[in-house]
Amino acid sequence: MAEIHPRLLQDCLVLGRLELCHVLLMLDARYPWLILVPDRDGMSEIHQLNEADQHQLMRESVALSRVLVELFRPDRLNVAALGNVVPQLHVHHIVRYRHDAAWPAPVWGRVPALPYVPEQRAGLVEQLTAALTARTRFIAA
Repeated sequence: MAEIHPRLLQDCLVLGRLELCHVLLMLDARYPWLILVPDRDGMSEIHQLNEADQHQLMRESVALSRVLVELFRPDRLNVAALGNVVPQLHVHHIVRYRHDAAWPAPVWGRVPALPYVPEQRAGLVEQLTAALTARTRFIAA
């Protein structure tokens, strides 16, 4: 099992995992923001995954995207694999609304993260866990 990069562990809560990927919740209450981290050592780019893992990553990303759109009805869903700060391959799935703090720009570096109120975070984790469990092969942490 590949280790999750320390920066991701610092900024996120591990919700569980799918067949290929760990599912993380970014700890910023401004945006419902999940991250998929393939459980593969030494990967920094999607093209480095073998073909089967590339396809599985896409299936998991699409499934997660559908869950987020169904739950949050965003104006946009930003999906991106960036590695400028964290070199480990990870794919962001960020729910965006025209009224959010960074719209229409990317969320990075616009405003500081807003911590979740504990009850709010617990409710969101429960909601996401239930939706992922119902629609995927999600295993909660």
